[in-house]
Amino acid sequence: MQKVTTFLWFAKDLVEEAANYYVSVIGGDSRVLETTRWTAAGPGEEGKAMTVRFQLDGAEYIAFDGGPEFTFTEAVSLSVECDSQEEADRLWNEFTSGGGQESQCGWLKDKYGLSWQIVPPGLVDALTDPDPEKAARAMKAMLGMKRLDVEAIRNA
Repeated sequence: MQKVTTFLWFAKDLVEEAANYYVSVIGGDSRVLETTRWTAAGPGEEGKAMTVRFQLDGAEYIAFDGGPEFTFTEAVSLSVECDSQEEADRLWNEFTSGGGQESQCGWLKDKYGLSWQIVPPGLVDALTDPDPEKAARAMKAMLGMKRLDVEAIRNA
């Protein structure tokens, strides 16, 4: 178990669904590790999932059935460094489907309200090009996009 783990508060009865969804979308070294259930002593419904510990590409997270008192904000997001533009497009399409929402500059909210940054390979190189004019054009192109297209950013 990691010493520091991101703890995600979900609305009632969504923790198992959300954890399984994230594991299926990210793939690779992603899996559900453990599920704890509410007991008669807790405020949740006995037998329902209270927490789900899961990993996404080797990083551990805990999803908690906390109820509707708190919701996610854009102040916290999960960033995915993609291996290809195709992977970035696949993740973007998956996370924005079924109620997800596009935002700007590669950011989106999934159907559970969690914010993600989908980063195609080569983005940082384009934005930090040694030629300041080229880097400025790349930044301007990125700022005008929702889903990032690194080739269009490079060619700006």
